[in-house]
Amino acid sequence: MQARRTAALLLLLTVLTACARGGERTAEAGSGPSGRTAAHTPSVDPTDSAWVQLMIPMDEQAVILLDLAAEKANGPRLRAWAARLRTAQAAELAELRGLRDRMGLPDTDLHKGHDMPGMVTAEDLRDARTADGDAFDRLLVTRIHDHLRQSERVSRSETAAGRGAEATALAKELVTARGKQLAALTVLCTDEGADVPEPFACPADHPV
Repeated sequence: MQARRTAALLLLLTVLTACARGGERTAEAGSGPSGRTAAHTPSVDPTDSAWVQLMIPMDEQAVILLDLAAEKANGPRLRAWAARLRTAQAAELAELRGLRDRMGLPDTDLHKGHDMPGMVTAEDLRDARTADGDAFDRLLVTRIHDHLRQSERVSRSETAAGRGAEATALAKELVTARGKQLAALTVLCTDEGADVPEPFACPADHPV
């Protein structure tokens, strides 16, 4: 059990280290005020707080891209998929923000300006706003797949390495949700008559 927790913690720390080394592409801030400076609660496990403070900006950026899909995505199936996922991500984001507040963590984005796996960046959003047709669809599906896959990985690590009951329980829910969301994306890519344009490598790396 200790070896599993150590491995999971190392994965989470690796992701955070990669984030800290980034910075070539700046993450665009999500909605909501960011002026509160609540002190870090001493009893909060650092793995739990790192996971929460990572997941929030990841979801915030994904929601912005999914909002664009409502206007720019081609085909009714792709737009419907993006709308369902946007609703789920917004609900998840509300839960994460509530947990952050209960943990006494600040609502500032600690990862702003960091280029990290799974993060929809400001450059991605600029490209999405100027892209049209198949180019937008490819960007949307590729970036959202990366977001879902990486957030699943770090959430799975939290379930093994985290200490707080509430944080680990939410992480388990997110792992389950990501499996379903990745499966839905695979179906969207591979079904006959799918809206996703070629060439796109469907996410076959995920065991769904």
